Amino acid sequence: MPAKIIAVANQKGGVGKTTTTVNLATALAAIYKKVLVIDLDPQGNASTGLGIPSANRSRGVYELIFDELSIADVAIKTDVPGLEVVPATMDLSGAEIELVAIDDREFRLKSAFRRAATKYDYILIDCPPSLGLLTLNALVAADTVLVPLQCEFYALEGLSHLSRTIERVRRALNPELKIEGVVLTMYDKRNSLSSMVSADVRAHFPGQVYDTMIPRNVRVSEAPSHGKPVMIYDFRCPGSTAYIQLAKEFLARQKPVPPAQEAA
Repeated sequence: MPAKIIAVANQKGGVGKTTTTVNLATALAAIYKKVLVIDLDPQGNASTGLGIPSANRSRGVYELIFDELSIADVAIKTDVPGLEVVPATMDLSGAEIELVAIDDREFRLKSAFRRAATKYDYILIDCPPSLGLLTLNALVAADTVLVPLQCEFYALEGLSHLSRTIERVRRALNPELKIEGVVLTMYDKRNSLSSMVSADVRAHFPGQVYDTMIPRNVRVSEAPSHGKPVMIYDFRCPGSTAYIQLAKEFLARQKPVPPAQEAA
């Protein structure tokens, strides 16, 4: 069975996109799933957060897209069993400009996945915080989009913008693309704004928002500087607990509805 490909996307930076990619991937691997992270963000933070320093990234996403290497050629095993990453290299920072001049530029990543006899259950793509050609490649290659959304005042506006972009991609380039779900991040139960944002997003996007919310937690913020997912850095902290719960909820949503329940 082919891997399910999920683009983790939000055009706004600082919403917990990379943190969610790294830690959801880690939690899924901990539940014995085989997971691949594609670090499509030229900043390379997902690679760093998974313990792959810049010096160890001789090949990565750039070579996958432009040199047509296979995933097996560029994937690196992490310290988490069952979790691999295709890292971002320095060359990826110029990829947006190079893609402009290439035929089928929106389909380069999809072609790379087609070349792979994949051994993974899930492929998570950490997209750049923009809606350029790299993110467009991810949306064309993906089955679904997972949207991390910070509990802040402009959250609903940003989500509406991204939803319109996804709809345009669906109409023009990837008719099967769906929204996997919305993950509320940096939730602070002491802050009334967090509760208001949560209620508003759930009202406007019914059935698409995960029950699990990722709390604002200092250990989650510290973990990347140590090159570790938060579950490895501090397994007992609230952030780790939340991402484990998110992985369980994510997997529960993958299960088909039994016929009797569907009929009811």
